Amino acid sequence: MVVRKTERQDFESIRSIVIATEVFNKEEIDIAVELLEIFLSDPNQQDYEIYSYIDSEEKVCGYICIGPTPATTATYDLYWIAVDPSTQSKGIGTVLLNFTEDVLRQRGGRLLIAETSSTEKYDKTREFYERKKFQKLAHIKEYYKPGDDLVIYGKYL
Repeated sequence: MVVRKTERQDFESIRSIVIATEVFNKEEIDIAVELLEIFLSDPNQQDYEIYSYIDSEEKVCGYICIGPTPATTATYDLYWIAVDPSTQSKGIGTVLLNFTEDVLRQRGGRLLIAETSSTEKYDKTREFYERKKFQKLAHIKEYYKPGDDLVIYGKYL
């Protein structure tokens, strides 16, 4: 098991994982795939970093996408974290997050922000952030649409 920078051969596996979670809507899936394509197609871009969790059989089981928050000093956004449903609850999300936090600390990162929805299908996501010691920093009512609030978490590194 290893976490490494995402490579071109990981593309379809990551796309499949994002769909298989059944959490993200079509627009969100399209955005995740777009960010993945930007990362893989432009080695000079500095907006996104994507890492893959590879199991002992060389299978991609999860990924995480982060990037520096524009106009801040050492603040980063956690854009996506997803684990294949067949391997969830086995610590893969924790490994990806710990790896990312270590990378950010090594470069002087001080704050990691994660935004998510208040809807029921994101309950496990919010619980994950809270278990990993993220603090709920803001809750904006009806941000995405009526009945779908924005919940912002932060973790000081």
